[in-house]
Parts: sequence; structure tokens; C-alpha cells
Amino acid sequence: MTSDQDIRVERGEFEHAGHRLSRRSWVPVTAARGVIVLVHGVAEHSGRYEYVARTLATAGFAVYAFDHVGHGESADAGARANIGSIGNAADNVAALLDLARTEHPGVPAFVIGHSMGALITLYLATRAPLEVAGVVVSAPPLIIDAGNPAQRLLAPVLTRLAPNLGVLKLDSSQISRDPAVVAAYDSDALVFRGKLPARTATEILTAAGAVLDRLPELRVPTLALHGTGDAIAAPASTDRIEQRAGTTDLTVRRYDGLYHEIFNEPERDEVLADVVAWLDARVTGG
Repeated sequence: MTSDQDIRVERGEFEHAGHRLSRRSWVPVTAARGVIVLVHGVAEHSGRYEYVARTLATAGFAVYAFDHVGHGESADAGARANIGSIGNAADNVAALLDLARTEHPGVPAFVIGHSMGALITLYLATRAPLEVAGVVVSAPPLIIDAGNPAQRLLAPVLTRLAPNLGVLKLDSSQISRDPAVVAAYDSDALVFRGKLPARTATEILTAAGAVLDRLPELRVPTLALHGTGDAIAAPASTDRIEQRAGTTDLTVRRYDGLYHEIFNEPERDEVLADVVAWLDARVTGG
């Protein structure tokens, strides 16, 4: 295991499908035991995963992350918080995964996604066979209660006519029980604090339905994590994964009372220790 001082942190860009996307990496100075692509959630950015990435890099993994189209430092690649399409976002994850594998050949690869990032990860893993050693999904939003039936019917129309129209605002007080985390989120210039655009909301809703239908195609080793106090992504979403996933290597962890961002809760070290232990077992074959 390396120390925090033995991690090389880099910033840069990569281009895919006509977009230039901001990316970050946290790489051990010694040979990496595996590579990980971290996939962030809606309205936020990859820089909010500094602690997560450093923890994983300290455990020997080369960690890569990027800002989605319309998010963080990739905001100029599209309208603010407008994801464009979940399918394209999944393609971008696959492209960064290929880049990470090129830079660290011959080691196991993983994808870790939170919230919308978990949805994108599941979308990618169920769309076609994904050649990875495993995926980790935190607070996947598969069961979505937002919006009444009329609003859901109107969503595709709004997406076509006014894709950037704000339709839903996230309650930052629900992301973590740690007031410092909420304050940092609210004051972060790279976090989008307006109402989510109609296109993003519709893409999430549509992708959630697609993933629910395709869960039997989820055949890669999977670790699903959820806080039982999550008021943003229904914990029942992880119940569906447990009930319907096709993989024979499924581990589910529920954390009593934790809010949406389990990697930013006071118990985050316990959560990350569970993640590292799961990754270690799939690297060593234990």
C-alpha cells in the first residue's frame, strides 16, 4: 500500500465524440494493482471525489475521472448541467476506461459510479458485455418518484422544445448529514445549483427504465451501495438490483441512516474500506 505522498495527481483533457472533456487522475508512483474510472453524479464534478480517489490510489489503484458534458470544467462542452444523452455519457466512460487501460496495461479494471454516475455505469454494463473485473454503484437512481404522471408525459416534449428549461432542483441538505459537506457543495462554483434541465431529467428517467429492464444482463461482478436515509435516490433502487441482476457475483451493502452521498458522510472511511476490500478480493481472486 502506498502513502498519500506517493500519489501522482494530474489534470488534463481528453476528446471523444466531438467533445473536449476535463479529466483528472490519481496514480500511485509504484506499479498500479488495477485501474478505476470514477463517474460522478448530476450537477457536480469529478473534483468532489478527491478524497475517494486518494483513498483508492493509496490502496494501489490508478484512478481516473472526468467531468461530464455540461458539468464542472467540461461545462463549455454543452449547456450547464445538460448531460446531452446518457448513451453518450456511457460512451465517454468507455473511452476513458480505454485510455486508463492503455496507460496501465495488464491489470484489472473497474468502474465506480455515484448517483447519475451509477446509472451511467449500469447503462454501460447492461447495454453490451463490459470487459471489466467489476463495477461499484453508489446510490443508483433506478426507482424515480419525482414528477406526477402529467409531468412525465410532458418530459419528452419539453426535451425536444426546450431542452435547457429548468425542471427540478436538488435539495443540497439531503446529500450528507455533515453540514460542512453541504456548505462546500453550496459554495462550489463548479457545482450547478439551478434547476436541472429538462433533457437531463428526461435522460435520467428514460435510462433508469432501460436499466431496470436490462438488469438480467448485468453479468459483471457488482458491489451495490446505498444509504437507507437517501431521500434523493430511492433505496428501493438497490433492492431491484438485488432482485434482478444477472451476475452471480453480487454484493449489496446498506448503510443505516446514511444520506445520498455515502462517500461524503461522517462514516465515509467505513464505506470506502468496504469498497477497497471488495476491490482487493477481485484483484487477488480471493
